[in-house]
Amino acid sequence: MKRARRLAAGTVVGAVAALFAGQAAGQGCGGDFRAFLQGVKQEALSKGLSERAIDATLSGASVDRKVLSLDRRQGVFKQTFLEFSKRSVNGYRLKHGAANMQKYASVFARAERDYGVPAPVITAFWGLETDYGAVQGDFNTVNALATLAHDCRRPELFRPQLLAAIEMVQHGDLDPRRTTGAWAGEIGQVQMLPEDIVRYGIDGDGDGHVTLKTSAPDAIMTAAHFIQSLGWRRGEPWLQEVKTPSSLPWQEAGLHTSKTVADWARLGVQPRSGPLPSGNLRASLLLPQGRNGPAFLAYPNFNIYLQWNQSFIYTTSAAYFATRLAGAPPYDAGNPDPGLSDAQMMALQQKLQAKGYDVGGIDGILGSGTRAAVRAEQARLGLPADGWPTAGLLAKL
Repeated sequence: MKRARRLAAGTVVGAVAALFAGQAAGQGCGGDFRAFLQGVKQEALSKGLSERAIDATLSGASVDRKVLSLDRRQGVFKQTFLEFSKRSVNGYRLKHGAANMQKYASVFARAERDYGVPAPVITAFWGLETDYGAVQGDFNTVNALATLAHDCRRPELFRPQLLAAIEMVQHGDLDPRRTTGAWAGEIGQVQMLPEDIVRYGIDGDGDGHVTLKTSAPDAIMTAAHFIQSLGWRRGEPWLQEVKTPSSLPWQEAGLHTSKTVADWARLGVQPRSGPLPSGNLRASLLLPQGRNGPAFLAYPNFNIYLQWNQSFIYTTSAAYFATRLAGAPPYDAGNPDPGLSDAQMMALQQKLQAKGYDVGGIDGILGSGTRAAVRAEQARLGLPADGWPTAGLLAKL
């Protein structure tokens, strides 16, 4: 459920779909599968990859109908923050995360020295993605990538991954017959796509290979390198739970607003544990379930989580998980107003869309567009504009 999975997540529409369709036609998606693979081979040869590695990768490739089925019926992320975070940041993951940070302390120290990324951040992703390597997926990676590259829905995303898989075979880092992973082609304990493994892979255990499936040191160092590439800022926090006063101007909450820590402190925002960082550091106030639920200051490093995975609930949970591994206490769940059912959320989105708001589609998902529209309507109606939709707001609309 990470950056790789973001490639498997969106549906392209409108003009973008037309653009991608043109690209797909140029890339030769669809049609006879063997002819498609021959086209991939010619492209791989033009990039300087060896014919031996190309043939070893592609000769046994086949279409995986289950991959296509999963790609077509991807579920949507509709859990609340409290629901998802309580399920995902559990005792097992906290206990084993702490144990792994101790077991691989020297590797984590090297990762932080070289890339500036602390152990809890890497460990949280490691735990959420695969339960520290226990659940990595059982789809043949080459078949999954070839299937999605051949399919004309998003070949511009997956054809480069298939070419990168050939490069991994050439390096001896992928066995085209035996390497398995997630249905969208992610590999290893931190679930990365071949292009990112080729670009950011680090041989953490010194065996001359980057094998994220079996080597925890390789996975740790590669994840650190990749997170650094996304813009991680060394020595800075990423998320901190805070307490908020009832007088706070709630419309200022959300990722759309950034203030200095000193500004938030002047508004009465206080940490629940530990001190606030430097007053000049900028932050956004996150209220994933409104003003009566948990509250967090999200610092610039939080943006890296949004690049890893675009789901606000997942990223906030992952960042919170990392704070727990770093020693923070459990959040105060508060007493948030009940959320809306799927049917209610879709009814709300229909009403908001009818008023001219861009809610990103009538899908029942509380995304950034819907939150912004809710905040605007709450302000118009004289309600606390915290962006959390309730049955009361729906009734007023």
